[in-house]
Amino acid sequence: MDMNFNFKDNKVYIENAVNFDLAQTFDCGQAFRWYEDKAGYWRGIAAGKSLKVYREGECVVLEGTDKLTFEDFWRDYLDLDRDYAEIIECVSDNNTVRTAAEFGKGIRILNQEPWEALCSFIISQNNNIPRIKGIIERLCENFGDKIDGGYTFPTPERLAELTVENLAPIRSGFRAKYILDAAKKVASGEVCLENLRDIDFNTARNELMKIKGVGPKVADCVLLFGLGHIEAFPQDVWIKRAMQELFNGEIPESSKPFAGIVQQYIFYYMRNKKTS
Repeated sequence: MDMNFNFKDNKVYIENAVNFDLAQTFDCGQAFRWYEDKAGYWRGIAAGKSLKVYREGECVVLEGTDKLTFEDFWRDYLDLDRDYAEIIECVSDNNTVRTAAEFGKGIRILNQEPWEALCSFIISQNNNIPRIKGIIERLCENFGDKIDGGYTFPTPERLAELTVENLAPIRSGFRAKYILDAAKKVASGEVCLENLRDIDFNTARNELMKIKGVGPKVADCVLLFGLGHIEAFPQDVWIKRAMQELFNGEIPESSKPFAGIVQQYIFYYMRNKKTS
């Protein structure tokens, strides 16, 4: 069933918004600048734009965007043109994947700005989600630009001018030197993130790992969440455990073309199944 988009009063009403659960999508560990307020609205900032998202009956409502901005940015960011129901059907020949996919079927991959994804997942190393969010928010407050709803994510050019001492207020610890190395390599063009979208996966991965502190897991996260490489399969401790417990070390062949989406289903399932 195709989604329908209606526009009124600086809002987008998304009808038939299947496979789009707001909490599963915004709070599953793929992005760190979304939060649910006391009224149950999800608020976030991406690419210098703020947005409020909520359910209203059968619709998902995006508040704070006009039609042009939705079509130019939010439609792709929220991955609204991908048929997740079809993907779930394709990977459900494996019972374990089907169970995980049904459990997390509301997750959509957010197509984030590549620099923000790179910096965010450098910060995510050996860290937990509340602390990651705190570091990123302090980074934006100190070095981003003020907009309605918060602050923009600072550019690599802005951060490349800084020292480790300048980053002390964000309290990122050992990660500060990695943030600065990434900023300098991206700002100088030594690593051109946009060029990594359409090249061979392994070549793109190796290019990202030129940056200090970027190993295979961080590189795979950037490739998946920032550069559209849906075949990327980031493995943290939860996924490594799941791979051994559930799949004897390798996901089924039918899942490999959609490995990044399947990874999110498995990650969400492993972290939440005991509390469901």
